[in-house]
Amino acid sequence: MPNANISHSSPSAEANALNHVQRRAVGELLRVSPVADDLGRRFQQAGFQLALVGGSVRDALLGRLGNDLDFTTDARPEQVLKIVRGWADAIWEVGIAFGTVACRKADSQGATFQIEITTYRSEAYDRNSRKPEVSYGQTIEEDLVRRDFSVNAMAVVLPGIEFVDPYGGLGDLTRRVLRTPSTPEESFSDDPLRMMRAARFAAQLDFDVAPDVVSAMKAMAGRIEIVSAERVRDEFNKLVRARHPRKGLKLFVDTGLAGHVLPELPALRLESDEHHRHKDVYEHTLTVLEQAIALEDHGPDLVLRLAALLHDIGKPRTRRFEPDGRVSFHHHEVVGAKMTKSRMTKLKYPSDMIKDVARLVELHLRFHGYGTGEWTDSAVRRYVRDAGPLLDRLHKLTRSDCTTRNRKKAAALARTYDSLEQRIAQLKEQEELDAIRPDLDGNQIMEILGIPPGPLVGKGYKHLLELRLEHGPMAHDDAVAALKAWWAEQG
Repeated sequence: MPNANISHSSPSAEANALNHVQRRAVGELLRVSPVADDLGRRFQQAGFQLALVGGSVRDALLGRLGNDLDFTTDARPEQVLKIVRGWADAIWEVGIAFGTVACRKADSQGATFQIEITTYRSEAYDRNSRKPEVSYGQTIEEDLVRRDFSVNAMAVVLPGIEFVDPYGGLGDLTRRVLRTPSTPEESFSDDPLRMMRAARFAAQLDFDVAPDVVSAMKAMAGRIEIVSAERVRDEFNKLVRARHPRKGLKLFVDTGLAGHVLPELPALRLESDEHHRHKDVYEHTLTVLEQAIALEDHGPDLVLRLAALLHDIGKPRTRRFEPDGRVSFHHHEVVGAKMTKSRMTKLKYPSDMIKDVARLVELHLRFHGYGTGEWTDSAVRRYVRDAGPLLDRLHKLTRSDCTTRNRKKAAALARTYDSLEQRIAQLKEQEELDAIRPDLDGNQIMEILGIPPGPLVGKGYKHLLELRLEHGPMAHDDAVAALKAWWAEQG
């Protein structure tokens, strides 16, 4: 691959870095070469050009290319379909209106590649439209200049390996910086969502964003409102799922984008927490998020991360200045849960996810009523019942919410939560807490009381459930006696 035209204060150091990047990329590309070259030859024989492009080339240069491959071509979608039919194992035409044909292909070693082939194109948003207008281009350079960032505006023409880098993407990659191929203003006018992508790539790749790009993001932040809530949500999820989301989230807030997408987050910068242990609740929130990520077991947990990010958003609305000079935020968890539901609904999150995240926000302070271990068995049962399937996430969120710099206090909180988890484990072993239910079911209640299905059965069931939570399992005869006693009280 030829070097891109770049300048740097230490040419030899950068040349070494470029050589290392190129060698790494060649190894990555050779891994997918049989499938990529085979597809390239098919396009060449049909009289068209095909190139690996965008994130696929960037990830190859970073040594992290997966099995999802993006290609660009001068062939129109209907011509692409003719070329891949009979070659691909499966074909999807969902994105064909936007010039994209997707397919799946397995190689001789059994590896399966997910492939997207998009016709050279440019797309731009009308001032008053939420949908991009797509038009096809004629050259690969024309296609690349419409890409979001120069590190995504590189291509490898196939078959063989001909490296195309007209906008200095390779140099930006070695310097770990995000620039736009055209001016930032032109790029963000074409698709305002690219402003959020800048924050996402900063978090995913740990890249810095060029000053002129940051300036354009600040000036054009309001344009994000023209993008559909679904696209904004999906991009925000990628940011939150990144390895180090703090960097991207700070850019998201500092440029003003968050004010249009998630205004509850920048609002936290103005609040001091009640313990005066943090500069502000905003910084505390980012630390809680990082600590929650450290407790994840199997990769990014979006529900846990969103709960960590939103757990204190009720504080600005509940802030009170007490006579003794303290600042309190009474019931901010309840207010925050309602705010979480509202914001996530506006961003078109699935209802189950909204319910789970809001529930975690609502419960995140419950542990602090535990004191130094004074909870009754009844209170522990209710804690488990209220958390339900979210109990493991609640454990992680609660532990993450301790950001005090006082080591003695942090150790005491950790020991107290350890004791709570031990008590939960002991009760689970004794009482099957994961499936807490009354000692009599609905059919038994109807049979014992001689009543038909209806509201009274539900009331009896709820009464027995309260007894179960308060006193633990009951013998069958005791449960029957308790039910009859309750029934007599009902008249």
